[in-house]
Parts: sequence; C-alpha cells; structure tokens
Amino acid sequence: MKNISRILIANRGEIAVRIIKTCKRLGITSVLAVSDADKESLAAQMADRSVCVGSSAARDSYLKVDSLVAAALGTKADAIHPGYGFLSETPELAEMCEKVDLTFIGPSANCLRQMGNKLLSREIAEKAGVQTIPGSTKICNSAQASRAAEQIGLPVMLKAAAGGGGRGMTIVRDLEELNNVFDILSSEVKSAFGDGSLFIERYFPKAKHIEVQILADCFGNVIHLGERDCSIQRRYQKVIEEAPAYALSGELRTTICKAAVGIAESVAYDNCGTVEFIFDEETDNFYFLEMNTRIQVEHPVSEQITGIDIIQEQIESAALKPLSISQDNVRIKGHAIECRINAELSDGSFKPCPGRIQLWNPPTGPGIRIDSHCFTGYSVPPFYDSLLAKLIVTADDRFEAVKQMQICLDNFHVSGVDTTIPFLKNILHRPDYIQGKVNSRWLEDVVLKSKGSSL
Repeated sequence: MKNISRILIANRGEIAVRIIKTCKRLGITSVLAVSDADKESLAAQMADRSVCVGSSAARDSYLKVDSLVAAALGTKADAIHPGYGFLSETPELAEMCEKVDLTFIGPSANCLRQMGNKLLSREIAEKAGVQTIPGSTKICNSAQASRAAEQIGLPVMLKAAAGGGGRGMTIVRDLEELNNVFDILSSEVKSAFGDGSLFIERYFPKAKHIEVQILADCFGNVIHLGERDCSIQRRYQKVIEEAPAYALSGELRTTICKAAVGIAESVAYDNCGTVEFIFDEETDNFYFLEMNTRIQVEHPVSEQITGIDIIQEQIESAALKPLSISQDNVRIKGHAIECRINAELSDGSFKPCPGRIQLWNPPTGPGIRIDSHCFTGYSVPPFYDSLLAKLIVTADDRFEAVKQMQICLDNFHVSGVDTTIPFLKNILHRPDYIQGKVNSRWLEDVVLKSKGSSL
C-alpha cells in the first residue's frame, strides 16, 4: 500500500474544487497547481497550498508535464491528480510520475495508451466480445477513405484515432464531401493531438449516447456504478446528462454494463473510467464507442444515485487499496440529472462570455447539488473552457427530477456574464425532452434549428 497524504491537483475550476473537498474529508493535504490567471480562484483559496506553474495560457501551465511534476516534488506531494481534460489522459505524465516515485491518480500508462487510441481500443473491445461500430482500420488518404465509405455505407463518421473532447470528428454524407474534408481534418488533428491518423465508422442518425461508470483496483476487481444517458449534445460535447439511462430495458441495461466491465477487465484496468456506447434506437443494438480513462465531467450523477465518492475511490485505488465496495453492494436509487452551465451566449452562437460575475446566486435545497468554482466577484478568464457550474438534481424518478431541474434553473441567478441557463430552460421545457424522445442529434437538428432556440 502506498502512502498518499499530500496530493498535487494538476487542474483548475470546478473539478479542482471537487477534488479538494474529498481531500479535506479524507484528511489529505491538497496542493493546487495554478496558472497566473487562477492565483485568486476559489480552488486556490480552498487548497492547503497553491503553487504557480506558469502563465495564463494552458500550454504554458496546465499542459506542461515537467512543470507539474516539479511542482509536486517541490511541495513534497505524494501524488498527482490530473482531473479531466488537460493532461488527464496523457501517458507521458503517468510515466514521468512513475520515474520520480510520484503516484499518478489514474490508470496505468499502459491502459492510457491502449484505451486512448480509438483504433486500438476498438480491437480490444472486439477481443472482449463486444460489438463495435462497423468501421475501417487506419486510413492514410482520401482514396482509401472513399473505398472504406462505400463498403461501410454512407453516411459515415470520419474520426481521429487520437481525438477526444468532441474534437476530430465530422459527419460525411457523400464521397465528394469526404474528399474535401479528409486532408483538412487530418491536418487539424495532427496539430491538436500530435497524430493525424483517421478512420471511418458508420453513422447512426437515431442513436443515444450511453456510458457506463467503471471502478477498478490493482487486485483485479472491476465494478460498475450503472449507466448514464448523455445524448443531449452540441458539436459532440455533452450538455445534459442523466443516470440511470431511461431508454434501456432491464435486460439491456445488465448486458451493456457487463460489456463495459469485460472491456475494463481485458486490459487490467486499475482506476476509475467510463466505457461509452452508441445505442441504435432503430435496431436496439449497442456498439462500443470509446473509453475515457479519467474522471468524467458528469460523474456526479453516478455519485448521486449510488452514494459512492468516485474521487475517493480513485485515490484509494492509486494507493493500492482494494475497492471499498463489491458489485453486489452497489445500489441504484432514484434519478439524477446534470446541466452544464457555461459562460456563453444563449442566442445560438454560444460565443464565450468572459468577465466579472456581479451576482452568483445558485439554488439550494434537498436533492440539489452545485459543483462550481464561481462566486460573486469572480472574474471568468478567457483562457480556458467556459464551464461555470454543474447543476445536479436528484429525485425519486425521472419525472420528478425533470420538474425539479426546471425549478432550479428558474432560480439560478447570475449577472455580469451571459450564461447558457436560458438555453437549458428551453430544453427542459420541451415535450420531446420531458418524454425522453431525444437522441444525440436532437439538440442540433431540432432545438437549434427551431425558432424557439434563441432566447
């Protein structure tokens, strides 16, 4: 067992605040890595100590492996928690931690490499007996892409092997379009991820995005905390998440969760992670999509319906402790919904709106959880993702959760910066959403194309 009494948190915003809260509860000293822009942040105020790792741009601070490792060693930290985004799925950070005897709070570098590459992870899923989306191997040029698309059948999704966070993907509906976008996308993902490899998968126009929360330890124990529905998306980025996934039958729910556990077991996965699937409503078939080898933005909905602190399980697994709970003892209770609130215009342009928050008054009460780093007077910087808060409600069933979320959004008051609260209110009051008649294209194809989307 490893001693973890001091953790360097290599992240910012609401996830840094979230990790600090668990550290405080466990009696672990928290050291926060901050950029120049985040020196006065709420996370910096809450942490036991903060250390500046660079200037405001992420490439000069949160994305510098050497600076973060040096900060951890310099503050005598035992471990680094990467949060999500930034370097959270970077094998180089995990390897560097191992070299200098720091504990990386996440899966092994080997797991990061295997599951971080979409082509390799497809092969792993297939070997584990899980159906993958019909697709190609690595494609090197537009001629190969055209041949693959004809075999798979249009429309298709052109994807980056090393992509993530909704980037490096585009829907292609005809061969001419495919030829036009292939070189452009390859160049873009080469610049963004250091790997320009592309491949093609069949595109399902009426699909739901279902994901399964996994917990694992170094003793071979792998369990799931149920599944989430993350179908409300814009540009492949999630906007609203729910748990459990309301569209699945009991038998299908069991099968998809078992498949997720099987994939994690096949690579000796050893921390928290999320296995993502596409569920085709037209055929009731599900297909492996990818695995996220980190804590997810939407992890609170799984925590709310199970009562399990996923950050704590991450820390304890990294400390070589066995999971604190077995699969038989996981109990799913109620329904949870999470809305991501961003500093963006709600007029359909979603233009980021940095600035100073003059009023921050979120709703409170039973069944309401706010994960946020914001407060009245906080200056939202222009350098990072625009996420301000995650509003999570939990109720006995989905109908009550939707109703509670509608009330909470009405009572979430922010001034000084524009937010996506009006846009979220629009979604929550639409009959299609209330009745669960949505898929991963509904937000863009129905809401954003309708006159009522601009508020």
